[in-house]
Amino acid sequence: MILYKIGNGNVVSQVKEKPFKLEKEIQKLFEQNLPTVMNLEFVKSEFQIKDKRIDTLAFDPQINAFIIIEYKRDRNVSVFDQGITYLNLMLQNRAEFIVEYNESLNRKLRRQDVDWSQSRVAFVSTDFTDIQIGATNFKDLSIELWTVKQFENGTIAVTPIKKSKNAVSFKPIAQKSKEVENVAKEIKVYTEDDALNGKPDNIAELYSRFRSAILNLVEGIEVKPQKQYIAFKKDNRNITDIEIQNSKLKIYINVKTGRLDDPKKIARDVSNIGHWGNGDYEIFVSDTKNLEYILSLIKQTPNIE
Repeated sequence: MILYKIGNGNVVSQVKEKPFKLEKEIQKLFEQNLPTVMNLEFVKSEFQIKDKRIDTLAFDPQINAFIIIEYKRDRNVSVFDQGITYLNLMLQNRAEFIVEYNESLNRKLRRQDVDWSQSRVAFVSTDFTDIQIGATNFKDLSIELWTVKQFENGTIAVTPIKKSKNAVSFKPIAQKSKEVENVAKEIKVYTEDDALNGKPDNIAELYSRFRSAILNLVEGIEVKPQKQYIAFKKDNRNITDIEIQNSKLKIYINVKTGRLDDPKKIARDVSNIGHWGNGDYEIFVSDTKNLEYILSLIKQTPNIE
C-alpha cells in the first residue's frame, strides 16, 4: 500500500511508512484500541496459562467466543503450529479463561455462555511471508493473519488477510498430530451451506435475493457466516444479519433503538428481547415485496458509511 498526501495545488506527496521499533508497540496500540480495530473486547495482557504466555486475550461479544492475539516480528515462525497449540491450550483450559474474563471485566460469564467452537487465534504483524499465508489458507481453520503498518502522518493501516476463494479444508491433514486432530473436532468455521442445509428451495432463493441486494449496497461488504446467523460486515463491523428459518428470514438491522426511521413500521424493536443477530431491530421476511424498503433501512446503519 502506498499512501499519498494531497497538498497545495492538488499536488500529492508520498507518506512514508514509519516502522515499529518493537513488537510491544504494536501490542500496546492494539490493546488500547481493540473495539475500534478488531471489534473485540480487551480482557488481559500477557495472560499466563500453564507454561505459555498469551500476548493478548480478547473476547468477541457478537459470537461469545474467546480470541487469542499474538504479535509477530519474526518472519520465520510457524503460525500454523503456534496457532494450533494456542487453540488446544484454550480448549483444554476453559475454566481458566472464564475466570480471567470475569475477574478482569467484573462479569459473570458462564462456561455454557461461551461458543467454544468459534474460538480463534489472530496473528498481527507488519508483514507475513507467502509460506505463512499459505500455511493458514484453509477455509475451516480459525487462525487469522492481520497486517499493520504505521505512517509518518500519524495514521495506521490494519488489514485482515483473506482466505483465497479456492482454499481447501485442513481436516484431511488432521491426523498429522493429536493437537491438529483435537482442533478439527472442536473448532467449527461456519459456511452459508451450513445455514441453508435442509431449508426449502424458496427460502434459499429468498436469501439469495437479499444477499445479492445487500452486497450491492456499497463496495466492501463481506459475508461472514456464524453459528446462528449470517453476518454482513464492512470493515469488520456488522451492518445486518440474517437468520435463515424454514419458512422465513429474520433480518437484524444494526441500528440502536429509537434511531431507525421506519415509516412503514415493519421493524420490531428487540433491544430488550433475546435474539441471535446484532442490532436492535428485527424484520420477518417471507417474500421480496419490501426488498427495496428494507434496503433503505439497512442503509441507516452507521457502519455502512
